[in-house]
Amino acid sequence: MIRGSIVALVTPMSPDGGIDWEALARLVEWHVARGTDAIVSVGTTGESATLDEAEHCQTIARTVELAAGRIPVIAGTGANSTTEAISLTRCAREAGADACLLVTPYYNKPTQEGLYQHHKVIAEAVDIPQILYNVPGRTAVDMQPETIARLAAVPNIVGVKEATGDLSRITRIRELVGSEFAVYSGDDATAREAMLLGADGDISVTANVAPAAMHAMCAAALAGEAARAAELDAALAGLHKALFVESNPIPVKWALSWMGMIDTGIRLPLTWLSESAQAPVAAALEQAGISQNKA
Repeated sequence: MIRGSIVALVTPMSPDGGIDWEALARLVEWHVARGTDAIVSVGTTGESATLDEAEHCQTIARTVELAAGRIPVIAGTGANSTTEAISLTRCAREAGADACLLVTPYYNKPTQEGLYQHHKVIAEAVDIPQILYNVPGRTAVDMQPETIARLAAVPNIVGVKEATGDLSRITRIRELVGSEFAVYSGDDATAREAMLLGADGDISVTANVAPAAMHAMCAAALAGEAARAAELDAALAGLHKALFVESNPIPVKWALSWMGMIDTGIRLPLTWLSESAQAPVAAALEQAGISQNKA
């Protein structure tokens, strides 16, 4: 089981929107060096919705190659089309990804039975460990704990990223699925408490800019060191909030550019962070002890 701080990695781009492969290599090396426990490649934070299928598969394959077995790579392969999700999941398996993360179908608003059948069919079609991803604030569909428990019985569905921010969900899912099924927080602001309640880690936006600090906080929480985890999390609290001042990944890409880690590329319909929002993001970065690269 993958545990700890799992970065929902951005996909770095040049100003014209092309994928910046050199920056991707730099980010992967940085995360390995700073103790990040795993990488999610081309998840929703990685702008999966605006990469075409060839780019999506190429980015996963390149990330696996760059990680070179030093850190697990979880490929984002969800889609609102079941056949597309199967195709992306096959790409990830062929690329050598350790697991896949599949967001619930967005816009379609399937029933709970539809969600069950969607994920069951993908799992049966592609033999790779698969993690469910529930984020109703972005998809307009909410996978209920009972549906997650049904899917946990499918052999290669091994976990869930629960991003409602509702801590009672973490407790309820854990009660239903037992200890062998991975439960991850997908909400940085409540991740510490989620891990203290039994979650196995945090699939994190904040880890993009503060990998060492997020690793340390997650390690403390997973060890049950509540006071130490709270102390570490306090320095990150501003980031947890500021990185969602506009739609993710707009603020986190701006933050990484401010740090000198990536260029200013983002794809429409997402736009660069507005000037009025830049000061609070910069202030949160500085509060967390992160310095601007002014070169």
